[in-house]
Amino acid sequence: MSEYTIRDVRLEDAARLAEIYSYYVRNTAVSFEYEAPTADEFAERIRNISGKFPYLVCEEDHEVVGYVYASAYSVREAYSWTVATSIYVDHDHRRKGIGSRLYRELEERLKNCGIINLLAGAAFSEEEDEYLSHDSYKFHMKEGYEKVAHMKGVGKKFDRWYDLLWMQKKL
Repeated sequence: MSEYTIRDVRLEDAARLAEIYSYYVRNTAVSFEYEAPTADEFAERIRNISGKFPYLVCEEDHEVVGYVYASAYSVREAYSWTVATSIYVDHDHRRKGIGSRLYRELEERLKNCGIINLLAGAAFSEEEDEYLSHDSYKFHMKEGYEKVAHMKGVGKKFDRWYDLLWMQKKL
């Protein structure tokens, strides 16, 4: 049986996180980025986010298999209690409960920081296709998020238009 450990991200995780994320950039509409960031670009993202918000990785038998972080929803002071969350699990390690483990730990840390609103963007299409399933939407619903906004046709990838759902969870 595998052993899972959740810990704070380290800069030396950048290459592995870039590898996990690049699958979604290149093969899916889950991310609306067209070019996968390099390990150096990922390290810069880690630096920018982890100095202010929790940024966690999950290891399975000492290999990073997923990550989650919170970031500012808006720079305006009135939004100080609201964050945006992002989560990615290695495509070969999905459906093992890794995402739920990561979200539980992130939420605990965010509560301790006084955060009360979590927002997550999920790409969506009424009909699933080879680039996008309803997995992200279903996962967030299972984790206690609710759909609060549905923006239609706002992201174009693989010559197709995709919707963006905003999901919200109150801690």
